Amino acid sequence: MPEIRLIGFDGDDTLWRSEDYFRAAEAEFETIVGAYIDLSDADTLRHLLAVERRNLHVFGYGVKGMTLSMIEAAIELTHQRISASDLQRVIDIGRATLQHPVELLDGVREAVTCISQDYPVVLITKGDLFHQESKIARSGLSDLFPRIEIVSEKDSQTYARVLREFDLPASQFLMIGNSPRSDIAPVIALGGWGIHVPYALTWVHETEHDLPDGHPQVRTVRDAWQLPDAVRAMAAASG
Repeated sequence: MPEIRLIGFDGDDTLWRSEDYFRAAEAEFETIVGAYIDLSDADTLRHLLAVERRNLHVFGYGVKGMTLSMIEAAIELTHQRISASDLQRVIDIGRATLQHPVELLDGVREAVTCISQDYPVVLITKGDLFHQESKIARSGLSDLFPRIEIVSEKDSQTYARVLREFDLPASQFLMIGNSPRSDIAPVIALGGWGIHVPYALTWVHETEHDLPDGHPQVRTVRDAWQLPDAVRAMAAASG
């Protein structure tokens, strides 16, 4: 079995905080629509999730898609009674979320630096191109990644395309990320390897996957500080 020759890293909630700001945006959204409806009966966030999922193939992932879905959900939930000024407040939520600071998770720079001394690394992150480019630039990590891929979806087809460009079989690729759905399951389906680094907050959509527990090509670690040792262990298992 060939050994691992390329390490991929996810961005949001693997290298830097992201979901915290989405949750804060949802809380502000509830406050706004709560002036029109009884939140205990409306199941507001469930409705918002349904609208976001419905719009993923049109708006894609990220803050801009979330904001447009919030506007649509607010109009639906209030039966078009929401005022223009409150819709402006929803837009302002989106603008503020796009401008949130980029805060690296503890140990990330050290882990990426250590791993990149032994393996080529690639950053594979999904979402709005403009926002992801901004976050990468502000993260201070771009110097550590010779190759950066910003994609609209992270599925097996996307990973297969990236690996073709590296002229590398999936069996020699290891992906590190917080999302079982986007970072781990598609790579395992191709025959690759994965290290799951759970984040305290995860969007419900990203937790839905068909990867069985205890898969031999997946390892879970507590935080970034454990990544170098986990990579070495998985490289030994793959060789």
